[in-house]
Amino acid sequence: MTNRPEPAPAGSTASHWRDVYATRPTDEVSWFQTEPRPSLDLIRAALPQGSAGGSAIDVGGGASPLAAHLVRDGWFDHVTVLDISAKALETARATAQDPAGAIRWLHADLLTWRPDRTFDLWHDRAVFHFLTAPSDRAKYLATLREALAPGGTVILGTFAPEGPTHCSGLPVARYSTDELAAELGGDFTPLDARTQVHHTPAGASQTFSWLTARRR
Repeated sequence: MTNRPEPAPAGSTASHWRDVYATRPTDEVSWFQTEPRPSLDLIRAALPQGSAGGSAIDVGGGASPLAAHLVRDGWFDHVTVLDISAKALETARATAQDPAGAIRWLHADLLTWRPDRTFDLWHDRAVFHFLTAPSDRAKYLATLREALAPGGTVILGTFAPEGPTHCSGLPVARYSTDELAAELGGDFTPLDARTQVHHTPAGASQTFSWLTARRR
C-alpha cells in the first residue's frame, strides 16, 4: 500500500455519506460518471459471453448506473447493489428502468453485512481505498471470499499511487495494481491490470488502479 494514511475520522460512517448525498447533487460529486467506464469494458473483457443465469454485486455502487447497464444488456440475471447511503440507492433506483426486478437495492454497511448468496462477479469502484485500518481491510476480504463463488471474478478500482490522498473529506489508501493483487492473495489469479484517469465534474484528474482477478 502506498503512503499509509492517517486513520479515518469518526465521520466515515453512514451519517457521513448520508450528508454527502443530502447536500450535493449526484452529478457534482467527484466520482460521478455518465457512463460506468472502465467498469463495463473490464466486465465484458473478463466475461465476454456474459454470465447466463449468473449474478453480480456492485459494492458501494451508490448512484452508479452500472447495475442498470448489466441487466439491460443481459450480462447477468441478477445484480445486487450494496451501499451505505440509502439516498444514493434511491437515486439509482429511480432511473434504473428495471421492470423485471432483476436488481436488488441493499442498504447496508459492507463491513458488517453477511452475504445470503454467492455471486459470479464482485465489482468495487472506490470502496476498498477508504479502508485505512488493517482490521477493516481484513473484514472486507473475508466478506469478499464468503460472497464470491469459486471461479468468480473480482474487479477492484482504487486510487493509484499518484492519485488523491483524500476523497470527500476522508483519507484514502492508494494502491498500484501489484499491491491490489497482493491484498487479494494467492487464491486469486490476476487477469487484467491497468490505470485509468477519471475526470471529475469539477475538472480535476484522478488516477485509478484497476485489477481484474479470478478466484481459483
